[in-house]
Amino acid sequence: MDRLTFPLILTAVCLILSSVVVEARPIVRSIKSTHEFDRLLEKHSKETGLPVIADFYSDGCGPCRMMAPIFKKLAKEKKDEAVFIKIDTNAQYELSGRYSVRSIPTFVFFHNGKKFQEFSGAGEQQLRQYTDMIIGKSKDENVKLTLESLTAYYAEYDASKDADAVQSLLNKCAGSKANKNVEECVGASAFNLTRKLKKKYKKGPKLVPRFVPGEGADAEPTTTTEQQPSSSSKRSKSKANNDPKTANLSLATMEELQAEIERRMDELRDAEADAEDDEDENEDLHAFQRGSPFPQPVTIIGGGPAGLSAAIYAARSGLSPVVIAPPMGGQLLGKGVDVENYPGMFNVTGPEVVSSMRAQAIEFGTTFEADIVTRVDTSSRPFRVYVNETDEPIETHAIIVATGAESNWLGIPGEYELRGGGVSSCAICDGSIYKGKDVVIVGGGDAAMEDALVLARTSSSVTLVHRRKEFRASKILAQRVMEHPLITIRWDTIVTEIVGESIDDDDKRVVKSAVLSNVVTGEMDTIPTDAVFVAIGHTPATQFLNNANVQYNEAHPGYLMTYEGSTKTSIPGIFAAGDVSDAIYRQAITSAGSGAAAALDAERWLSEEGLGNEAAEMEAELMAELMSESHAHEKSAADAHYNVYEDAGGANATTKARRKDKAKNKDKSTAPPQEEVMVEEDESVLEL
Repeated sequence: MDRLTFPLILTAVCLILSSVVVEARPIVRSIKSTHEFDRLLEKHSKETGLPVIADFYSDGCGPCRMMAPIFKKLAKEKKDEAVFIKIDTNAQYELSGRYSVRSIPTFVFFHNGKKFQEFSGAGEQQLRQYTDMIIGKSKDENVKLTLESLTAYYAEYDASKDADAVQSLLNKCAGSKANKNVEECVGASAFNLTRKLKKKYKKGPKLVPRFVPGEGADAEPTTTTEQQPSSSSKRSKSKANNDPKTANLSLATMEELQAEIERRMDELRDAEADAEDDEDENEDLHAFQRGSPFPQPVTIIGGGPAGLSAAIYAARSGLSPVVIAPPMGGQLLGKGVDVENYPGMFNVTGPEVVSSMRAQAIEFGTTFEADIVTRVDTSSRPFRVYVNETDEPIETHAIIVATGAESNWLGIPGEYELRGGGVSSCAICDGSIYKGKDVVIVGGGDAAMEDALVLARTSSSVTLVHRRKEFRASKILAQRVMEHPLITIRWDTIVTEIVGESIDDDDKRVVKSAVLSNVVTGEMDTIPTDAVFVAIGHTPATQFLNNANVQYNEAHPGYLMTYEGSTKTSIPGIFAAGDVSDAIYRQAITSAGSGAAAALDAERWLSEEGLGNEAAEMEAELMAELMSESHAHEKSAADAHYNVYEDAGGANATTKARRKDKAKNKDKSTAPPQEEVMVEEDESVLEL
């Protein structure tokens, strides 16, 4: 490519990206590049004064998906007081490393362009607490001490200070450590100077707001082709056309062209953020609405393959199910490798499978309650399902339990203390954070094999620790792990302790090493590592049923007992699907199948009990009653009035039969009466 062709190509790209207007910034903005992030921090530190709250997340992270709607809800509540952004750790390695993000979700709070606070984990209360704290700080420091104010102050209280001395004092305030990169006396520095002067002279100088709420806060560009430009945009366009760099881009230098492309790409990223926000708004259309006087026909607890399959079948049966689950999607959502053993799904990830199932369930009328079930009251009918965010229960005739299973932990020293600092049970969630680093994974089943393969994509080395001489995993996965050049296997070995260390000046501790012990020889050694991933199985998430008097499987503690080769449990009306009752197979495909079976069992049980969708049935009865009244009215009107369709040949069989009967009755009548009638009519006319 010659030197003349390249600028022309860049010019064409710029022209394609040129249609931009200004709209309000999105509720939660998705960061697509380091440059975009730095530009946003600079903008809000110098133009709006708003704090920036960042959610470091991953699409495959269950706690991340649980916190996403909470984060968005908080962003809506505080949209005029803070800027909320989300950063995908799988795509933005540089930003994750810059702020030492070791687990996700991690929430980082920025004030004046600098990190103020952070925390990791799925804690709504903590998120709200830190948000209120940084908003309060930004409001308190939204002050500025101007030269005019300080000059007037000294003129009144200390006239001995000349203009140079006042300017010097103001410059000292502007150059303080708290005002780094700011050429004004603002924020904490202005407040502290005012406090000192007040202490000395009994009164301080007047402070003015540094930023006026609303100014510059909503100037986020987005792309459109239909909206008419405003007068301001016309002026800016006119100004741009007069700029030789944009009016004739072929004459611009290479650096200017690259800067222009970067600027316009930022504008397109803003447009994508707006589109993502619109998609999030559409999710609200499928949220469960409380307030119906009728119980739900069937309530499904769990949002994985079992729960969503049950939802599809129940919705197609007209039962209008509600699915109660945090937006995690079950274990399948955390699969970082492609789903290869689900019929009809090839070269797709777990999140894609769950997304397709969810869309299909929505298509047939399923609604969703993004929450966690805390308990179920089965003491009376209908059942009552209680969730975490409200005390108002959901009443329901039938329940399908499809909550899957939760990760098991080792229970060794350092494991609990270092969660969020390098100890994790989700490789797809946190694996990308340890790009180019050494990691350890513990386990010997399919989950451990999948996690090892995921980590080997980005980590410099993976040590797989297993307590036996052979894996319990499927042969094909085990073979891939054993043949992988970056994976080292430690057979007959367990982890006895995870050692941590403090970093920076914070109290935050991260993983430094793992202590291993050979179960055969008893030999112990310590290996350096940046993270330890635990993949040693799961326990069914059925604790919320502990007071529901439902029977558990004695052979497999924690698993629900089902009867008669079906999904029925010991309580009529409660059905179990997926890993909560399957201690043998525990596959996505078997979970989906049992979810469909549970919906069929629930529909059959409701029919036998004479229960169903009361709201829909009442609506149908009212409609039938209205239609019956309308039909009776139409029939009486048809008997009393002439029907033009009878003569046009468009009458139905009933109308035609009625017309034939009228014709027969007319033939049976005698002529004299007709003549008498005619005479009477003629006489009446004559009388007139």
